[in-house]
Amino acid sequence: MRIVSLDYCADQYVLKFVDKDRILAVSPDAARDFSYMQDAAGGVPTVRPVAEDVLLLKPDLVVRSYGGGPDAAKFFAEVGIPVLDIGWAPDLKTVMSNIQRVADGLDEHERGAEVVTRMETRLQEIAQQAEGKSVLYMTPAGVTTGPGTLVHEIITAAGLENFQTQSGWRSIPLEELAYRQPDIIGAAFFETLTNHPDAWSPMKHPVALKQLSDETVVPLKGAWTSCNGWFLMDAVEALAEGAKE
Repeated sequence: MRIVSLDYCADQYVLKFVDKDRILAVSPDAARDFSYMQDAAGGVPTVRPVAEDVLLLKPDLVVRSYGGGPDAAKFFAEVGIPVLDIGWAPDLKTVMSNIQRVADGLDEHERGAEVVTRMETRLQEIAQQAEGKSVLYMTPAGVTTGPGTLVHEIITAAGLENFQTQSGWRSIPLEELAYRQPDIIGAAFFETLTNHPDAWSPMKHPVALKQLSDETVVPLKGAWTSCNGWFLMDAVEALAEGAKE
């Protein structure tokens, strides 16, 4: 199969599992700093997630997460081009299922199985050294997250407790931080040029900035958590190691 990837989440899977001679094109974001497989994207052609541009390449398979918009799968199916959707995962178990499903869809079952087995081994090793400390996930935009998100699953997989107990995505709890602090700060996306604060971001507040200087800070690369995939394990391991300090 000759394959086209429509967005950088799909790029990760295509670049990981597919030999370059089978890749017609990846998205323009494949080599960006928030792309885990950015090094593998070197020399691979890119294509905008625009139907006309993709059709000119005559792919046998289109891989996407969100690229091309909500009607992309229907459109390509109507013109006879199969679409492999990455899918959303609420937890690491589903992530592993997705990895195998997508690898199978790319005719790379064994490569997928190897990645899943390695994830399982890494999780078992971390579970044996759980620390139970609290961690607050923070981004430059002043956003954190509680139960019900994949980031929360990463925190618990690292053997830690989420400082943010309210579910979903929300602003950093400045009032709570004024009198109670987490053991660890998981600082995500601070190394990238994306998700940085505007003048009204909670991250501008002295209480928020104080966390980055007074607490144990574990840098979490944006490429580890931007999408669901095996690379989430890098964030899990970083947090688990940070808890030992």
